[in-house]
Order: sequence, then structure tokens, then C-alpha cells
Amino acid sequence: MRTTNQSNHHYPFTTSELNELLEQAAVALALKYKREGTFTDVANVKEYLALKLGAHEREVFAVMFLDSQHRLISFEEMFFGTIDAASVYPREVLKMALSHNAAAVIFAHNHPSGVPEPSQADKRITERLVEALKLVDIRVLDHIVVGESCVSFAEKGWI
Repeated sequence: MRTTNQSNHHYPFTTSELNELLEQAAVALALKYKREGTFTDVANVKEYLALKLGAHEREVFAVMFLDSQHRLISFEEMFFGTIDAASVYPREVLKMALSHNAAAVIFAHNHPSGVPEPSQADKRITERLVEALKLVDIRVLDHIVVGESCVSFAEKGWI
């Protein structure tokens, strides 16, 4: 069954079909970036993460685990929250990074409100994660907040 909005425009996809399409697009981008190089270009990272996290209706905190050449080892959605918050545990991120033998990571989470401006809590947890991972020589390259657009901590000079 196709969904319609109030003005009677027909959308070509149901929500689940749209989510599946976005996931397929994200997989295609990951393969493209794996062939072409790395996730060192913030525009590539934002494009990938917008596809991976943009459609979630609740907050999701995810981590891109990267090798020493900044190629993607794994993308993991690690913590799930309410519409406006997710609890993040540095110990669990550290364990997962070590299990993937990651040399670097990029954090990401979505703001279902669509407003990508990072909160003070977002900045504090990022600082805690950077400190925890620094102890085992894993670099934090960025933290991207996904909303209607994306905000990069690295571009803002916060990492």
C-alpha cells in the first residue's frame, strides 16, 4: 500500500521501502569509497552518514571503524535512544574498536528533529570518547551530527 499526504500527492515508496532503498544506497557508497580510497573527505562521510542515519525516527549513535588508511572496516549502530537522546558508553565503544582492530573512528548520530546543531551533551560525550580511545592509540577523526544537513565537529575545530 502506498502512503499519501494530506494534499493527496502519492509517494512512490512506503517507509520500509524507503529505508531499504537508503540502506542500499549507503552500501553502494561504501563500496565506491572503498574502491576510490578512503573516508578522509568530510563530504563523502556526510553523504554516507546521511543515508545511513537520516531516516531514523529516534536517536541512533553509530561508529565508523576505520583501518590505518581510513578505509571502512565496519559501520555499527551502537546505541539507541528516544526521539531526542541516546546514552553512549565509552567502554562499549572502546571494546568494539579493539575487536575491529580499528586505527581510527568517526562518530555519528542523528537528530530526528532535523536540527543538526550539536548540544553541550554531544560535545561532552565526544570529549570523553576521544580521551578513552587516545589511551589505546585510536584516533577520533570526526563526529558528525545528521539532521536535515550535517554538522562536522572536525570542520568546527572541536576535534
